[in-house]
Amino acid sequence: MVIAIGFEGSANKIGIGIIKDGVVLANPRRTFITPPGQGFLPRDTAKHHQSCVLLVLREALDESGIQPKDIDVVCFTKGPGMGAPLVSVAVVARTVAQLWNKPIIGVNHCVGRTLCTKYGHLYLIGLV
Repeated sequence: MVIAIGFEGSANKIGIGIIKDGVVLANPRRTFITPPGQGFLPRDTAKHHQSCVLLVLREALDESGIQPKDIDVVCFTKGPGMGAPLVSVAVVARTVAQLWNKPIIGVNHCVGRTLCTKYGHLYLIGLV
């Protein structure tokens, strides 16, 4: 029984999902929204992700009922995507993996997006 936590932050949405043997236990997300007619800039998007990633992490753990000691692997989207948001989320995923002494797997965003439909959740990219 594998329990994986995945971090996704390749664009304006940040999400952290937890699955156990293919069953989604948690999948909280936050979206960076700009005023109408404006796009989102990588720097501003990264700041958004940095400001809420720990809250989303706490929500994922609480919603799933999983403790860090129970997690087998940490996954994260390594690209392609917007550089600054990807780096922001990758730093958190790598820090969590080190603190919790877990292996870490970088996932290609395109491959993950294709395969995540297996679970019926578009934003579980980091978990596939």
